[in-house]
Amino acid sequence: MQIIRTELHIGIDKPFSVIHMTDTHLTRADARDDERKNVLARKRLRVFPEAETVLAEAERLSRETGYPIVHTGDIIDFVSEANLDRAREFIDGHDCFFAAGNHEFSLYVGEAWEDEAYRNKSLAKVQSVFKNDIRMSSRVIGGVNFIALDNGYYLFEEKQLDFLKQEAKKGLPMILLMHTPLYEPTLYDIRVNRREEYGLPPQNPPCAYLLAVPEELMGDYDAHRFRQQKADEITKRTFDYIHNEPMIKALITGHLHSNYEGALANGIPQIITSDTDLRIITIT
Repeated sequence: MQIIRTELHIGIDKPFSVIHMTDTHLTRADARDDERKNVLARKRLRVFPEAETVLAEAERLSRETGYPIVHTGDIIDFVSEANLDRAREFIDGHDCFFAAGNHEFSLYVGEAWEDEAYRNKSLAKVQSVFKNDIRMSSRVIGGVNFIALDNGYYLFEEKQLDFLKQEAKKGLPMILLMHTPLYEPTLYDIRVNRREEYGLPPQNPPCAYLLAVPEELMGDYDAHRFRQQKADEITKRTFDYIHNEPMIKALITGHLHSNYEGALANGIPQIITSDTDLRIITIT
């Protein structure tokens, strides 16, 4: 793993720093969980062998620097008593502001269609671990309004758009913390057409795993991914609002398990950190 240092210029008077991490994917299970979860834990540990190391390093870095942690989701790989215990220990022991990812509500990983009804099966149990509302909340750090929004299912909701509009009225610069990155042409091109150039594994059929990709660019997605990632009307309206709200200064996201610094079509920076790295973002 590496610690990446990034400067984010949004025009504030007194610079400060935060630690960004994402997609930790803890894979714990124990006797309190059923055998299926314990088998899953052993299997998924092979996919995410560095999860515990990265989490411990984040704890060390936060203690040594005093910087708050902003986590953009998937701290757990699936809902288990052991995973939630470790997440609670992390949240209780450190200054952490959190936005949910899709795996926060995953019961067995990929076993069902992920929608509101599926999320609600575990939402209350998972939410009890965290200090802030992981689906929609705000926190002011250093004079900047950080907004955590759950877009892990590739959708926004009407209440989230209303929340953004109310937060904008505070008159503070806003940084959005979300699990799924928003569509931008360059990032889409990298994810679909230039994977080898950027050291990404081959993917067939292609899929960008971004929110609000124009449908004309999703023609090669398979049926499952098209249905999963097709933006509905409120998602499109929220996507447009983010592009046109002058108080929104940057996006910090995850989900892709790779590092990236780019910008939306209107120039708003979008920063993505990999699952195996930590990023110190100094905001100026």
